[in-house]
Amino acid sequence: MRKANLQLAAAALLAIAAAASTALAQGQGPVANACKDDIPKVCAGVTHGGGRMRSCLESNKDKVSEACKTALDTYGPGKGMGQGAAKGAGSN
Repeated sequence: MRKANLQLAAAALLAIAAAASTALAQGQGPVANACKDDIPKVCAGVTHGGGRMRSCLESNKDKVSEACKTALDTYGPGKGMGQGAAKGAGSN
């Protein structure tokens, strides 16, 4: 009985990890959530993957919502790499 409960718990953890991984792979992270209304407006023809969507959002940072700007500056490997970073690049 105890072994069955342990196996059930392990299976549940694996299922949760797989679901979380799938959600991240489908662009449902904090930037995608914060920018969900901006993406169709400023990056309509851009497909997800390879950093293309983030690059589009970063290069159109002046056109996106404040929530999207904050997410771009806060989360992910490319945080702050768009226009905001370019403006401050000469000050270093």
